[in-house]
Amino acid sequence: MLIHPDRLFPAESSARKIAENLYEEIRALPIVSPHGHTQARWFALNQPFPDPAQLFVQPDHYVFRMLYSQGISLDDLEIGRHVEINSRNVWRIFARHYYLFRGTPTRMWLDYAFQELFGMQDRLSEENADFYFDSITEKLQTPEFLPRALYDRFHLEVLATTDSPLDSLADHKKIRESGWKARIIPTFRPDAVVDPEFPGFLANLKNLADQTGKDTSTWPGYLKALRCARTRFRDHGCTATDHGHPSARTANLSPAEASQLFNSVAAGTSDAQQNELFRAQMLTEMAGMSLEDGLVMQIHAGSLRNHNRRLFERYGRDIGADIPTPTNYADALRPLLDRFGNERSLTIILFTLDESTYSRELAPLAGHYPCLRLGPPWWFHDSPEGMMRYREHVTGTAGFYNTVGFNDDTRAFLSIPARHDMARRMDCSFLAKLVAEHRLDENEALEIARDLTYNLVKKAYRL
Repeated sequence: MLIHPDRLFPAESSARKIAENLYEEIRALPIVSPHGHTQARWFALNQPFPDPAQLFVQPDHYVFRMLYSQGISLDDLEIGRHVEINSRNVWRIFARHYYLFRGTPTRMWLDYAFQELFGMQDRLSEENADFYFDSITEKLQTPEFLPRALYDRFHLEVLATTDSPLDSLADHKKIRESGWKARIIPTFRPDAVVDPEFPGFLANLKNLADQTGKDTSTWPGYLKALRCARTRFRDHGCTATDHGHPSARTANLSPAEASQLFNSVAAGTSDAQQNELFRAQMLTEMAGMSLEDGLVMQIHAGSLRNHNRRLFERYGRDIGADIPTPTNYADALRPLLDRFGNERSLTIILFTLDESTYSRELAPLAGHYPCLRLGPPWWFHDSPEGMMRYREHVTGTAGFYNTVGFNDDTRAFLSIPARHDMARRMDCSFLAKLVAEHRLDENEALEIARDLTYNLVKKAYRL
């Protein structure tokens, strides 16, 4: 077997038994995936996935980031090419270097998929690379491995994509009109039209105007256009927004000040300091809009994007060269919280790549302000160790019920069951420790396990 049935449970026997009992009660609960980067197009077309390399290697920055760090060229992995590729060669490179992933969550996710979905029993290596490639390719051509069939097989109840305000949402519409009963919903990600440093920002403002019929050359018209875009997303089932800002800074400018700042941004004359202030103001504006329309607000702050300039210039965004940075939340969020922090009908979910802020800032903030909730360990920290540190750092101050369960935040569709299974096992391990130390009754731990797995995410994301 590639994966052990007791993986991630405590080594100590009595705590392990408690974790096993808890896990057995929650392992088969439906998966709710409220934030991720899968493509609605897969399910609208419902066509076979192409091959293992294009499914597991090329779209997954966790994979090609590690390979690149060991000197493997992205050209050799044929990243970013729009012509016919030699997928078998890409797969052989991946298999030859699979040892690089030892001890990482990526290895656990991949081994889970290889065993549970494709029936593999021997670990991927250079020697069995072609066997893997041919076996997986053959199965991907069968009806059981079409995107909609996998959605049902994974026991997914909700799957949220992440979409630009400029997206037509045609694929979401096609899914709904097909009569298929799955719930696949968009998430409103406005970075392209609220971040002056986003590539093509000025052209995006014009596209937003054309799409909504509002004048985005003025501050009032721009805000009206954003409200129209949000309404269109809500009409397609959207329940949340997502904001990927470099920092968590917010601002509370007067209408006149905001209008003057927008004029500089829309003219393309703003400097870096003004751009950051504009992003800060837009977080506060978006919180106000969420209070109006009920969309849950997610803030994913603290990633220094596209750190490797040469890769960015050659291959574009999201090529795995993003780096966590220190993030101030207590001061940065204060202007927004001064306006909306006490609103019980507003939900803002905070994510961080700066773990040092969990116990110092985020847990105390979420443990006080009615509008705030803590998102799960994100990106560089969605590992067994990161998940355990998260619970240890935040539970004492924020408890369990100011958190929002788990979300997988993935582009790799086939990793979704593995990621949720890892989170369920780690929560059961943490709860088992509390039971073994007589800090929780086992019946309480079971109730909490169900909430962390299913109930909290549905409540937080209004699903």
